[in-house]
Amino acid sequence: MGIRRLAVLGTAVVMGLTATVTTASADTGGDVDPAVVQAALDRMAKDGVQGVQVRIVDDGETLVLRSGTARLNSQRPVPLDGRFRVGSVTKTFVSTVVLQLVDEGKVGLDEPVTRYLPGLVDDRITVRMMLQHTSGLFNYTNALLRDPESFVRERFRHYSAEQLLEIGTSRPLDFEPGTDWSYSNTNYILAGMLIEEVSGQSWERAVERRILRPLGLRDTRTGGIVPQGPHAHGYMTAWGKPVDVTAMNSSVAGAAGAMISTTADLDRFLDALLSGELLPASLLAQMRTTVDDYGLGLGRSELPCGTVAWGHDGGIPGYVTVTMSTADTSTRMIMSVTSAPTPGAADGLTDVLAEVFCS
Repeated sequence: MGIRRLAVLGTAVVMGLTATVTTASADTGGDVDPAVVQAALDRMAKDGVQGVQVRIVDDGETLVLRSGTARLNSQRPVPLDGRFRVGSVTKTFVSTVVLQLVDEGKVGLDEPVTRYLPGLVDDRITVRMMLQHTSGLFNYTNALLRDPESFVRERFRHYSAEQLLEIGTSRPLDFEPGTDWSYSNTNYILAGMLIEEVSGQSWERAVERRILRPLGLRDTRTGGIVPQGPHAHGYMTAWGKPVDVTAMNSSVAGAAGAMISTTADLDRFLDALLSGELLPASLLAQMRTTVDDYGLGLGRSELPCGTVAWGHDGGIPGYVTVTMSTADTSTRMIMSVTSAPTPGAADGLTDVLAEVFCS
């Protein structure tokens, strides 16, 4: 998704908190001015987020910065190598696996999904429509994430993919398949089921075998109740007070958003994907062919200066993630925010993007 959708996605599921600002440590990164980025991060932390960490790679130089604290009522800084829930960035991993199956001749991009999963969805919905959010399938999270209080009460409930898909398909299509675009997590629950049916492995196992192990992404997990290793806590406001929602059953997000990672691992993944390590050039081109700035699990963002960046953002209660890279991967940025961006905090993010991609 483009950055224009970030605030909408994040604030839909997480409420902001006032944070104490802590100074970051950093390497020197290319032409990016660390002081400008740090000031923007501090602005975000002062204006509503609990904590933020960012990794920037510019012409081979790495800059790692942070602001805010790892936990409410604590002075402990956000860990620079901290794990966090990546939300919908999971979709880029899942789409990559589906496209690898296309490359192997096991899946056809323009074949109906029902060729592989008979009877589950409208026969007109193709694999491409599923990956690109042009299927018209109702977004099941609109029914589940009704309000913060409901989420807090039910956050340890386990959902099967079949249950989530049933929620998404129990409502009428939002539009005729292929005629419009609308972001729907139901598409990627379906994609996870497709991977399992075609490969004989769960989407989690397929992502581990095809992406995490080959790239050495040792700090990335396909889900979990609590992020393992150093991590900042995520919060949302419920009943008028902040509630720690770091621990949750991520099955509610499934193949649409259950993964946990680090800025270093996500940077390695995005670099490998856009550099052609994971997909042949023809399928990477398909992945970057967009409708409403969205390709096949990969979003396009054109910044005011004209620079085009590729990546995905994601929101899940307590965490918001942004991944962006130029097409040649010479400049990349991975950011994790705990608690939702407020309008002012979003301005801080805009300042970071301007410094990274437009300076």
